[in-house]
Amino acid sequence: MKIPDPNTVYPLANYKNLCFLKNYINNPNIVVGDYTYYDDFEDVGNFEKNVKYHFDFVGDKLIIGKFCMIASDVTFIMNGGNHLTEATSAYPFAIFGGAWQDAMQGKSYPTKGDTVIGNDVWIGHGATLMPGVKIGDGAIIATKAVVTKDVEPYTIVGGNPAKEIKKRFSEDIISKLLELQWWDWDIEKITLNVHKLTRGPDTLL
Repeated sequence: MKIPDPNTVYPLANYKNLCFLKNYINNPNIVVGDYTYYDDFEDVGNFEKNVKYHFDFVGDKLIIGKFCMIASDVTFIMNGGNHLTEATSAYPFAIFGGAWQDAMQGKSYPTKGDTVIGNDVWIGHGATLMPGVKIGDGAIIATKAVVTKDVEPYTIVGGNPAKEIKKRFSEDIISKLLELQWWDWDIEKITLNVHKLTRGPDTLL
């Protein structure tokens, strides 16, 4: 049987609400790995609309690994939404120009760097990820979670702000899975092992 093609826009026949996301991205500051999919209740074209405050002049990137699962209404808040927090006022005077145009001279708005999602990450419906967070491989972000801090690999988080619910596996197994990095195998090897990948990790380790 034919191996699914990562360059297919709509991998499920007659279903246009799920796409292999990399094929639907136009913004060069959004990088998506093979086989990561996005499922949207209305239109997969909503994905880039849900990446908020992603201004070219800021230059931050949204980097998403391979084999991720991103549900409808997931929102990424990027660094362009940041304001001054240690100044007397958080108001962005300079953006309105005129007599205020030099208000930020010698200063800059805070940035937390790129937002990086690892491989094999599941992000549930309506979750929000704040600027600069790093989500480890194999993590799960629960529905409606608001992620304000980095998430460790193979960790399930939920709530607002998101907190650890539990580790998916023992630290020993997590360490072995991170060393294994199955998502970087060639697709033929992954295909030969899909039955093991859909069972407990002891079948691979």
